[in-house]
Amino acid sequence: MPRDESICVLGIGNVLWADEGFGVRCVEALQRRYEFAPHVGLIDGGTQGLYLIQHVQQATRLLIFDAIDYGLPAGTLKLIEDDEVPRFMGAKKMSLHQTGFQEVLMLAQLTERYPQRVLLVGCQPEELDDYGGSLRPAVKLAMEDALALGIDALRRWGAMPRPRRHPLPGPDAVTFQQLDLDRYEAGRPAEDAACRHGDERFLPAPARQPA
Repeated sequence: MPRDESICVLGIGNVLWADEGFGVRCVEALQRRYEFAPHVGLIDGGTQGLYLIQHVQQATRLLIFDAIDYGLPAGTLKLIEDDEVPRFMGAKKMSLHQTGFQEVLMLAQLTERYPQRVLLVGCQPEELDDYGGSLRPAVKLAMEDALALGIDALRRWGAMPRPRRHPLPGPDAVTFQQLDLDRYEAGRPAEDAACRHGDERFLPAPARQPA
């Protein structure tokens, strides 16, 4: 392995908008289940857009997990590789974060600091317009196959994935502990009680009236 080899595993999306959180949830699960070689970094890219440029430019190999509108049945996975990734994300964007990340990839190409290999593991979402919601069953089920595809690529790239021997310390997690998938779903109100325009956990408290 070359001394400057660097592998970046990036999950992008917004966990507060149902299936939009697919990419971040995949990276979260990988970190919880596996340990990797020192030159592998796992990142919750959220919706940071251009702020992710340094991670892309520094990587020799880039693995991306994201919810992508392929126009296919919900939960369908599709792989896009190398130079096709930025062009595909531009043509198939479904949210603002993808527009921003397409620009990141194109900027990396323009600066000639584009990873040698790029693999996008994309999942067709079912529901996006549900603030405070979580992954729909079809998309959550697809995570296991997505993780298997990711681990297979990482193994070929020399990331040396191995099952985690000790539980991941909370402060080391890529996502905030409050947004951990199990904790997040446990705090979700029942569907018949949840507000379709938002979730009380993330809405500002009403202002107090003067006495």
